[in-house]
Amino acid sequence: MKKLFSGKKILVTGGTGSFGHQIVNRLMKEDPDEIRIISRDEKKQYDMQFEFQGNRKLRFIIGDVRSKESLLKAMRGVDIVFHAAALKQVPSCEYNPYEAVKTNAMGAQNVIDAALFHNVEKVIAISTDKAAEPVNVMGMTKAIQERLITSANVHRDGKRTVFSCVRYGNVLGSRGSVIPVLRNQIDNDQDLTITDYNMTRFILTLDNAIDLVFKSVEYSLGGEIFILKIPAHTVVDLAEVMLEASGKKLKLTETGIRPGEKIHETLVTPTESIRTIEKENLFIILPQVEIPEVEKKYKNYKNENLFRFSSDTAEKLNKAELKEMLKNEKWI
Repeated sequence: MKKLFSGKKILVTGGTGSFGHQIVNRLMKEDPDEIRIISRDEKKQYDMQFEFQGNRKLRFIIGDVRSKESLLKAMRGVDIVFHAAALKQVPSCEYNPYEAVKTNAMGAQNVIDAALFHNVEKVIAISTDKAAEPVNVMGMTKAIQERLITSANVHRDGKRTVFSCVRYGNVLGSRGSVIPVLRNQIDNDQDLTITDYNMTRFILTLDNAIDLVFKSVEYSLGGEIFILKIPAHTVVDLAEVMLEASGKKLKLTETGIRPGEKIHETLVTPTESIRTIEKENLFIILPQVEIPEVEKKYKNYKNENLFRFSSDTAEKLNKAELKEMLKNEKWI
């Protein structure tokens, strides 16, 4: 990794979130020249500055991906961009669809324009399983982000910038995800709420997510979507494991799915599987548009075995495995 990041200037959009914290921690071990963190939340920036106080390699910038001007200033001299800024709460995006469009889609185009202007080396955009077969606004805007990032490789006009995406499922314990909600309910002696007893989700740790992002920096030629092969779980099993670990006598209550919520999630669709390369622990979805570097490496590639990688049919963690994962991440 040191050859990838040593001496580099790196920008993380949405850098005060769960992903931002973790990637900063990991990048600090790779000897970068500078890590710039841009976000619009002054309080989170203050807290993060306090957490990393005295670290001269970190630079905090108040700004918004909705503003191309902010990004043009923040990206000056940058080598690698990790684009993590997003509106990601499914119900809030359903009620505020245009706000999701402005951040998730238009914000991605602003990142692209600024990266090309400054001739950035690589841009890795963070996507979600909700972008595959999207049925909600959050997933739809993230699917558009993926297409914008992919097509940006066609419009480089001689610039060196390579654009690629990573796509993954629920990050264990990330802000706004189910685990902190269940933890809060348990701590406050409230019954645990589950929207649908049949619901399944993919799960990975923040470290898994960063591993995938780092792989994409190393392997990307332009326009690929990198997907880690990760296990799934039932939400009922997750809630029961957390409840059993607490020792409390609380109930599970089914509340009905929220606006835009899916019962199961998909990471690779059958249509995408036609152009998907399968590695030992990785899927690489090749772009639909023609990108010379990709065409050269994977000339005439076509997968004859159609498949769907979804949370209802993927390998599932049992309760013991979920318990071990939650314990390792200090959620029980």
